[in-house]
Amino acid sequence: MFFEPGKHKDHGFTFDPFKATISPRPIGWISTVDENGVTNLAPYSFFNAVSWAPPCVIFSSGSRPDGSPKDSQMNAEKTGEFVCNIVGAAQAKQMNQTAIHFPHGKDEMEFAGLEGLPSEFVKPLRVKDAPVHLECKYLRTIELPSVSDTARNCMILGEVVGIHIDEKYVADGRIDVTKYQPVGRLGYMDYCAVAETFEMNRPD
Repeated sequence: MFFEPGKHKDHGFTFDPFKATISPRPIGWISTVDENGVTNLAPYSFFNAVSWAPPCVIFSSGSRPDGSPKDSQMNAEKTGEFVCNIVGAAQAKQMNQTAIHFPHGKDEMEFAGLEGLPSEFVKPLRVKDAPVHLECKYLRTIELPSVSDTARNCMILGEVVGIHIDEKYVADGRIDVTKYQPVGRLGYMDYCAVAETFEMNRPD
């Protein structure tokens, strides 16, 4: 089967299956602060690591309908900082609560009943119960194509300057992801949690 993006209904798909073909996608639970010090927390499934030395990550965000940036992007650009909190299975429901579209200045962390922890090098709080936190310095924003005349798509890049790992998920000098089961986004409204892994060594 072949189809062009945006023409999925011609082939009987209820929803565009593009996101289902690239899955699972890790979730970057991005915490930022605005110019008044108010915390913003939002999940992004267009998120990943993009380099190793130094470690860098990206999260991609759409805009509001009028083209203005969402709070995570706007705060990161204005303050130069953000934290990526990794979502474990135990945080899945609260992560989903923070996806709600609140007006600017509303604290999603507080709304979801989450406790924040201070970071070492940046101002945004970390989500206390998240198994891993990546403190990031904002690098740049890259604008991506958009099919809308007003809405925008942007990729936000950050350099990881500090990493927090809950020690109960470390064994024999390695992180055991099966202990916290990182949550991934599949297609549609489907998610998964990593409960088992397998290992393969490179042939060279």
